[in-house]
Amino acid sequence: MPAFREGKVVRVLEERDDLTRAVVALGSEDVEVVGFPKMLGPLEAGDRVVVNTTGLDLGLGTGGVGFILWNLDGTAPPPELEGHIVKMRYTPWQTEVLSAEEREGPHHDALAETESIGGMPVVACSLHSQIAGVAAGIKAQQPDARVGYLMTDGASLPIAWSNLVRQLREVDLIDVTCTCGHAFGGDLEAVNVFSGLAALRSGAEMDVAVVAMGPGVVGTGTTLGHTALEQGQILDAVAALGGRGVACLRITFADPRDRHTGVSHHALTALRLVAHRPAIVAVPELTPEQNDVVAAQLEEARISDRHELRVVDGSPGLDLLRDKGVRPSSMGRSIDEVPELFGAACAAGRIAANLL
Repeated sequence: MPAFREGKVVRVLEERDDLTRAVVALGSEDVEVVGFPKMLGPLEAGDRVVVNTTGLDLGLGTGGVGFILWNLDGTAPPPELEGHIVKMRYTPWQTEVLSAEEREGPHHDALAETESIGGMPVVACSLHSQIAGVAAGIKAQQPDARVGYLMTDGASLPIAWSNLVRQLREVDLIDVTCTCGHAFGGDLEAVNVFSGLAALRSGAEMDVAVVAMGPGVVGTGTTLGHTALEQGQILDAVAALGGRGVACLRITFADPRDRHTGVSHHALTALRLVAHRPAIVAVPELTPEQNDVVAAQLEEARISDRHELRVVDGSPGLDLLRDKGVRPSSMGRSIDEVPELFGAACAAGRIAANLL
């Protein structure tokens, strides 16, 4: 069951159009909380608020903050009532959006009969943080390529929760965002992955796309109990729409868990068990020892039986990230601590750029 507590706003730390951060006194404890202005309205010091403390109580990493459910003293935002597609349906937080596909949407005419993305390269990731490397890998190879990011609902739902996306937009590594399923807040809204890809291609005229869930991948230590399995489904969707799918491997040698050492079991399972259509698997150039481990894992999982392996140097993308001042992290580890993880993403982006 979710946990809710009433508190009082001590001070507002940050105010953006899409996200507000504040400190709230919950009893004798001051905690950092997050609110979404379009759902919450304005927030001021002294306001009494109801906070969802589930993430705090569970000690979650990405979601380990309080989320404001309601401002008891403020004025709620007026309903936009712009669109007719409801996300987070049949929950107390359901909200309407104007989707790209609906009749009043910005790209309805372009999408009405669309069943193809016309060969667009699409990189599918299993970690949100790797979108930075993919985008940099693309732009390092093809600086003028227009890059779209499609965020699925496999993890966090509001795109505003991603500081990384905001940074990538600020330095022009991502040009247009689209949120699909129950994820919301992108430049474009879409009903599902298929229509989201079509919206980026036929509507927003993107050259290449990267697809990944928002921050907060779920894992249980079991073969099937993780949201990263969607990577295989995304690659199949890309193939069904006539696109060129590129798989970004999750590779790290800093994680103490055996199942995530080298190529994560998340990626191996998605490619071995879930993805039934052929895709290109980007294999980064690493140290000789790391290369041997990765090659052995891919061979044992028989990934090349179904997919095409391409070995690529991802260092140009890593250099571009550093030049742009973008410092992504994963599980608290920086780009310098796990260069293999982000190098794999940069390699995938470079391959996608070469497919243009």
